Amino acid sequence: MARRPRAPAAYGEDFSFVSPLVKYLLFFFNMLFWVISMVMVAVGIYARLMKHAEAALACLAVDPAILLIVVGVLMFLLTFCGCIGSLRENICLLQTFSLCLTIVFLLQLAAGILGFVFSDKARGKVNEIINNAIVHYRDDLDLQNLIDFGQKKFGCCGGISYKDWSLNMYFNCSEDNPSRERCSVPYSCCLPIPNQAVINTMCGQGMQALDYLEASKIIYTNGCIDRLVNWIHSNLFVLGGVALGLAIPQLVGILLSMILMSQIKDQIKLQLYNQQHRADPWY
Repeated sequence: MARRPRAPAAYGEDFSFVSPLVKYLLFFFNMLFWVISMVMVAVGIYARLMKHAEAALACLAVDPAILLIVVGVLMFLLTFCGCIGSLRENICLLQTFSLCLTIVFLLQLAAGILGFVFSDKARGKVNEIINNAIVHYRDDLDLQNLIDFGQKKFGCCGGISYKDWSLNMYFNCSEDNPSRERCSVPYSCCLPIPNQAVINTMCGQGMQALDYLEASKIIYTNGCIDRLVNWIHSNLFVLGGVALGLAIPQLVGILLSMILMSQIKDQIKLQLYNQQHRADPWY
């Protein structure tokens, strides 16, 4: 009986379908965002611990520190799967990373589309968030600084108008309010005075008691929602660039993980093929 001729080997013993470029590019890509996520969590925890407990509980829903911690933890877990999956060539971890990243991308895309389609509802939600922030203005220093920055940056006061500050217990205009800031607005609502050496933090005293015409001589009377909408309309190209900048790393991560998974599957098939033919006495 004639011996079956040995088939020529298509690939050498050291051949691998897995590209080191793709593998380590995905690893360092995830490593970068892994480090960023740890920094985010550390900053969030530090900011949280520096606050008073009662103030933290009062404005939990709008606390930037909590948001930073949650986003950081989710990013940490996601990039951990990407790092270990690429380094160990683990298909399960890579699939988890790719699936989660795809879900995050689709959620961001859906949020953008829904925000555009249901702009009125989005506007109402923003107004609700701003009103809630006004209520807790004096309860949280970070929130107070954020509101003051926003009002000075956009030249506005309150959500819809400067009288929204009556929602805050210290600025409320009711006659039984014993606060010294009764019927006032924060100093960040005041019109800037050229060459002012010292900021007058009491410049908003009693402004809510004035009508729009009189108050507009001293403070911003327009609400921040309208100012924010106008700013978005005038900076659509910038916002589009930012959105694209956020989307590109996610798409790159999804693409690299899918390429690497395909290469690993091909490598597994090659290994099984070689094992079968080593066991074949006629090979």
